[in-house]
Amino acid sequence: MDEIREETNSAEAIRQEIKEKRRTYWRGAITGAASVMAVLLIVLLIGIYSGAVVIGGKGGTGGSQTVTASDGDLLSKDVINKLDNLADQINADYYEDVDREDLINGMYKGLFEGIGDPYSEYYTPEEYEDIMISTHANYYGIGAGLTQDKNTMEVSVTHIYDNSPAQEAGLKEGDKIVKVDDIEATSMELSELVTNIRGEEGTTVHLVIEREGESENLEFDVSRAKVDIPTVAYKMLENNIGYIQVSEFAENTPTQFSDAITDLQGQGMEKLVIDLRDNGGGMVVSCQQMLDMILPEGTVVYTEDKYGNRQDYTSDAEHYLDMPIAVLVNGNSASASEIFAGAIRDFDYGTLIGTTTFGKGIVQNIMQLKDGSAIKLTVAKYYTPNGDNIHGTGITPDVEIEYEYTGDTEGTYDEMQDNQILKAIEVLNGEE
Repeated sequence: MDEIREETNSAEAIRQEIKEKRRTYWRGAITGAASVMAVLLIVLLIGIYSGAVVIGGKGGTGGSQTVTASDGDLLSKDVINKLDNLADQINADYYEDVDREDLINGMYKGLFEGIGDPYSEYYTPEEYEDIMISTHANYYGIGAGLTQDKNTMEVSVTHIYDNSPAQEAGLKEGDKIVKVDDIEATSMELSELVTNIRGEEGTTVHLVIEREGESENLEFDVSRAKVDIPTVAYKMLENNIGYIQVSEFAENTPTQFSDAITDLQGQGMEKLVIDLRDNGGGMVVSCQQMLDMILPEGTVVYTEDKYGNRQDYTSDAEHYLDMPIAVLVNGNSASASEIFAGAIRDFDYGTLIGTTTFGKGIVQNIMQLKDGSAIKLTVAKYYTPNGDNIHGTGITPDVEIEYEYTGDTEGTYDEMQDNQILKAIEVLNGEE
């Protein structure tokens, strides 16, 4: 660790001079930021978001409570003055220049950190855009999965999605990206590089690729298009047992899930394994739509806010699967995955196999602000059909079995070497 040295010659005089030169600028910046924060707080507290659940009550469910801006009383004159003084101190004494926008965003983020809830947070416009890509599971890009070596910063292609621009252009897994247009791939973090690969539909991005076995770099002009990221994979196992893996509950997941069921039924599926291991959750509505394809009529999950307002998510009697079902879960199965598993358990409609789930029984809403930024706020608890809130405890499976893979870990994954899948097959075949 570098030794910290303290400069003593005229340090105080220099500090004061810097303060005087920049005090006016930063007081204006912080005052402006504080004003924006005040507006943000008022908006939050009175709940006037277009198309979002109203804070303080469930929009459309009745019984909402009135919360006034004065209840917060957060930005008093003393608080504003302290923010002003802190900014002066940072500007005068911090060893590097500080970006004004970073400080302002830091204040917004700090407001949500003060809640003490790891699931509530503030997003800059850029962060919100990334969140929406994940939520909707589609974006305008080339359809390639990328990874970056943390030491060399080298960027490699790990996956090419079917029917994507990357596949059509001839990119392959294992390719190393040397340049994106005029940008050296190793010159920036992967998250920043990706923003230069994505772009408007129909435009092109020029990629310089290093490929093993090629003596010279290859060049590709790849047209950007809307890319649907697969969240469902499936196949038929032995004895007409269908296998569906769901990696997350995104906006397009119900459609992919429905297509998988239809295809497997066409192949003669008589039993079904649904794999939710390492699925961190996603959209409650997507989860509900998928449960509606499986379960008979009834409430599959319900939420309650702090005012007691309840919202039920239901399955109707029109479609359901009349076959034995096993659901695989583990400690990384969270949120919507636990909603799914809890409904299967409470309907007594299948067997849960694996290890205890994560234990996230609360619901967040993401609400966009007019400037493009957004907030994610925990607004309610959710309950399984039988009234259990599993937050902090998780769901214990019917058959507990730790994961063990007996195949070659360096080779291609084989479901038939996965002991939890094998256990599910045993259960479905009635061998236990």
